[in-house]
Amino acid sequence: MYDTILVPTDGSDPANQATEHALTLADRYDADVYVMYCVETHRYGEHALSSADIVLNRLEEQGQAMLEEVTDRANSAGIDCEYTICHGRPWEEVQNKADEFDADLVVIGFQGQSHTRSGKIGSVAERVVRTADRPVLTA
Repeated sequence: MYDTILVPTDGSDPANQATEHALTLADRYDADVYVMYCVETHRYGEHALSSADIVLNRLEEQGQAMLEEVTDRANSAGIDCEYTICHGRPWEEVQNKADEFDADLVVIGFQGQSHTRSGKIGSVAERVVRTADRPVLTA
């Protein structure tokens, strides 16, 4: 049913739940998993030698550590998993990576780190669900 699953994450609890769902599905369907983290560069301006550069580098390092942990855990469980880090608007980058990896399914947390309205779907998840040309599972 699924050969390739894309999992965007920001380290939030819903994103971690989505990751667990994706790994369970990958194990069940013998699917490959691509886990991704997007540094939201539009919030900080252009990548240049500035204080914004320091923030972006720190965000990328945090994202890489998170992705390496997920990838190691998946690979230890016998699930083929790779990670990617990108820069841009998360919902657009999810679409780009889903196309790039020809993902059969996107599994995304229903809210992210910056979400403040409890019980409501976050803006990134909402845009991915609304614009996706493939199945999207929110967790």
